[in-house]
Amino acid sequence: MAQGLIEVERKFAPGPDTEERLQELGGILEHRVNFRDTYYDTSELSLMRSDHWLRQREGSGWELKCPGVTGISGSHNEYVELTSEPAIVAQLFELLGAEEPETAGVAAVLGPLRLQEVASFITTRSSWKLALSGTHEQEPLLRVDLDSTDFGYAVGEVEAMVREKAEVPAALEKIIGFSSMLGVPAQEKAPAKLMVYLQRFRPQDYQRLLEANGSSEATGDSTS
Repeated sequence: MAQGLIEVERKFAPGPDTEERLQELGGILEHRVNFRDTYYDTSELSLMRSDHWLRQREGSGWELKCPGVTGISGSHNEYVELTSEPAIVAQLFELLGAEEPETAGVAAVLGPLRLQEVASFITTRSSWKLALSGTHEQEPLLRVDLDSTDFGYAVGEVEAMVREKAEVPAALEKIIGFSSMLGVPAQEKAPAKLMVYLQRFRPQDYQRLLEANGSSEATGDSTS
């Protein structure tokens, strides 16, 4: 698989005072934006059932999230993110057992790979940068995104992006520490926007994903 950034994240349920608490902890609001995410998969959910998540974000392009590599368990999620279209196409053909074309963008291979839209929704996001005291320049920067969807679900995420799997434990330690300062219960693991969307609007697909993951909550939603 082509090399991509590793996203280490922890989702939580934001409260009415979350933004105020972020400011108290040194958080800096970078921007508020609206965007539409559209997710694609086969009718059998071949990608999602193997913990791969193909998304097109309005204004940002394509992304394929692939399972993390460290195997560290806990209330966090860990994914390798591919954003280069050639890398995404190559990985899709490998996953779906098809012969890769010489050159093609993601949109061009949706039909041949029988990929179709399975979810589409709009998110309103406030993005926060954390300037924690004592942070060295080489350490991963923590970010917090607070999302609210057009179908009435809100979720927050503390995340760090790293380049090497050896950096994941340190990033995870920072995420857990800051989550505690933010008041997030130690074992809280809020579901991703996509999973809530499927649960509400495509319950049969949601149940298939639960069965594929041994009745545990799949995550898969990128908010980076």
